[in-house]
Amino acid sequence: MDLDPVLIGRWQFGITTVYHFWMVPLTLGLGMLVAILQTMYHRTGNEMYLRSTKFFGKLFLINFIMGVATGLVQEFQFGMAWSEYSRFVGDVFGAPLALEALLAFFLESTFIGLWIFGWGRLPRAIHLGSLWFAVIGSWISAYFIIVANSWMQHPVGVELVDGKAVMTDVWAVMTNNTAIAAYTHTLCGALAVGGSFLLGISWYHLYRRRKDGIDTIGPDGKVVVGSAPDLPGRDAIDHQVWIQSLRIGAIVGLVAFVGVAITGDIQSKLMFEQQPMKMASAEAACHDGTEFSVLTIGDPSSNDCDGVENVFEIPGLLSFLAKGDFNTPVHGVTTLLPDYQQKYGTHLPEDERYGEHSGEKIDYQPIMIVTYWGFRMMIGFGILAAGVSALALWLTRKGTVPASPWLMRGALLSITAPFIANSAGWIFTEMGRQPFVVAPNPAQLDGVYMFTQAALSPQLTPAMLLFSLISLSLVYGILMVVELRLLIVYIRGGVASAMPEVTKTNHTPRITNDEDDVLSFAY
Repeated sequence: MDLDPVLIGRWQFGITTVYHFWMVPLTLGLGMLVAILQTMYHRTGNEMYLRSTKFFGKLFLINFIMGVATGLVQEFQFGMAWSEYSRFVGDVFGAPLALEALLAFFLESTFIGLWIFGWGRLPRAIHLGSLWFAVIGSWISAYFIIVANSWMQHPVGVELVDGKAVMTDVWAVMTNNTAIAAYTHTLCGALAVGGSFLLGISWYHLYRRRKDGIDTIGPDGKVVVGSAPDLPGRDAIDHQVWIQSLRIGAIVGLVAFVGVAITGDIQSKLMFEQQPMKMASAEAACHDGTEFSVLTIGDPSSNDCDGVENVFEIPGLLSFLAKGDFNTPVHGVTTLLPDYQQKYGTHLPEDERYGEHSGEKIDYQPIMIVTYWGFRMMIGFGILAAGVSALALWLTRKGTVPASPWLMRGALLSITAPFIANSAGWIFTEMGRQPFVVAPNPAQLDGVYMFTQAALSPQLTPAMLLFSLISLSLVYGILMVVELRLLIVYIRGGVASAMPEVTKTNHTPRITNDEDDVLSFAY
């Protein structure tokens, strides 16, 4: 078979990166919520918050560890599979990635260890501070990573020296408006994931309490909280754990959705300025206009968009997304293509760096099916997650969830909605940048861009890349099974799975210096 090494390399990077990113928003969002729960326990001494902290903290740790394991591969891929790219951006990426490793990851790794093994050993305030430092470290880490990625989307603060981007203004790189917009958007998306996680799991446990007859409904329609002495941890405090966690998750999910909408609008306006072809493809805007396409059908593979038909459009909305008004026409694909060809050429250079793609005609239009539906999946599943949050607040206003198993299953499935929205958004962002691995800055920095075909390590063969693609996919698949298995086991076990002491006595659990207690929580 005649295999394209660039295509295989892109598949490898895409699969490993998307898989790793499934864990990132849960780490960022759930970590913050666990820190808030422990803060509430520290301030109030309420046993409910301790149980919530330990239960969701254990799930946070499982995901955190898997995130670290899968994230290690990303660093190696730059140097091994994409060495030409690493040479081009190395002077720029050195600063944010070094800060991420030396500052942010140091905070994460050090203080997460203190938090795990500090139960009953450290003073409560210091133990709580350890978790906050770990969470803050993960948020700082995310910023430095997004700074590096955003420079690929919108290069600033550099000049081209001997075909290499050399950083001249580190402040410009660190405060890139693209990075700030992407970072706030990512954090809001992560909080939506964390909120949905709390909501779905809590709904499941409240349903189980109703199914088992522990909680019933009184004549006034409100919950009558019961207790099951023969079932570990299924007491009145257990009910409070789940109802409060559900409502906290729902409120966080709604607030996060508002944040996602606001930051997403800012980010889309920047994309219209910085990568107009990406956004034109995302809107199936083949021709100049003001209409936003709600539904487009047909074959978008041709550059002239002859096979595309907009079935349902909202007048003026595209102009609002791009320019903030309802009347300014937005350039479409057919207008942008000649502009791109004039600025960056019609064919790849005749250069050995491009391998078999040398002299090949450049297709500046991203895959419209991916950008168009990726953009809509991001928005659609985000709205779905927010809708479930609003519904959950309404249905639990009397203290518990309905007895419907279908609603319970729907609540559990809704956990995946913000995950899908986050993943779709990143796939849209990255694939919409093609054919560039470093997109050009249309306002300045002439020549600071890189075509994807020139970024691959020249010594790699298709067989090498295919082997690593299959191997990494298999390893990541195994890790996925392991993580899901661990999460399912401990979710089903409820609070008792994270606090074995509640299985031994019916009195209020206490934090002790017993090493078994610490290790049982950690592992």
